[in-house]
Amino acid sequence: MCLGVPGQIIEIQPDLGAVADIDGNQVTISVALLPEVEIGDYVLIHAGFAMEIIDLQLAIETKQLLQELQELNK
Repeated sequence: MCLGVPGQIIEIQPDLGAVADIDGNQVTISVALLPEVEIGDYVLIHAGFAMEIIDLQLAIETKQLLQELQELNK
């Protein structure tokens, strides 16, 4: 099973790189699979790659579910 973490693109870099904000943490990712991505887009990130462009509502719902899972593991 793969788990995608939602993040917002805050910077596009040369060579299909980007910086995404994931809960206040900035991470460098690859957008090689989504060359059409733009600053401000929300994406699902897995293993350092943006896998899918998603809307804000799905990003919020996914973050909430991940937080719930984290609470269950405490």
